[in-house]
Amino acid sequence: MYRFLLSRQWVILTLVVLALIPTMIELGFWQLHRHEHRVALNKVIADSLAAKPVPAESLTSPGAVIEDADLYRRVSATGRFDTAHEVVVRRRTNANDEIGYHVLTPFVLTDGKVLLVNRGWVPAGATQRTFPEVPAPPRGEVTVTGRLMADQTTAESGIKDLEGLPDRQIMLINSAQEAKRLGKQVLGGYVELTDPRPEGDTPQLIPAPDHDDIGPHMAYAVQWWLFSGAVPLGWVILARREARDRAQAREQENEKENEKENGKENGKENDGETPEAQPATV
Repeated sequence: MYRFLLSRQWVILTLVVLALIPTMIELGFWQLHRHEHRVALNKVIADSLAAKPVPAESLTSPGAVIEDADLYRRVSATGRFDTAHEVVVRRRTNANDEIGYHVLTPFVLTDGKVLLVNRGWVPAGATQRTFPEVPAPPRGEVTVTGRLMADQTTAESGIKDLEGLPDRQIMLINSAQEAKRLGKQVLGGYVELTDPRPEGDTPQLIPAPDHDDIGPHMAYAVQWWLFSGAVPLGWVILARREARDRAQAREQENEKENEKENGKENGKENDGETPEAQPATV
């Protein structure tokens, strides 16, 4: 009854089903891991934002890589802003999804090292090649507080590090690149400024990250696992339907053959009968 499963069409379909099941299960676990990572990151962000500020140099140093556990940690530093070497980061949006720039200002510490400070968002200039209007930071020695962030890379952000940009414009905030440009020791990572607040609220400070949203990854994981169960179920339904259709087709063929045989037998019987005598006509 199920010999059709050995046909080329059904063998290929069965192999595809057997390949899809483990693939979908693995995709479900991949989404589960992303969910777990998101939950863990949200906890790190919440704990970091709630902690008291610590000296920036206690968590980073020149060439250091910011660990996940230190992301968004509130840090403080004392020094002065170096506006002569200030740059802007292209294609950044504010809370209203308006495209503009982030203002990146080197902050020279009392020991001569440099901490990169993202002072916030400003609107774009007249053209993309025009340096935007950037309000000046506080002058003289000042203590700043902000959220510690990891260096930006193309792999992590998806932003291409374009070349040939206008003067004092960059695509990514990267301490190693800024160390080459400035010729100084630059602490790894950078800081999103939270204090002191700028006069007139410009540049616009970068809002704190949302650490309550867990994303759709858990729902996607469940969907993939449901698909992995639906695929073999669908294969069984198709196979049973194919078997039923083939059985019905065979029954119809048998009925037709029986009708033909009955018709032939009836014809033979009629040919062998003796016709009745007809009455004489006067």
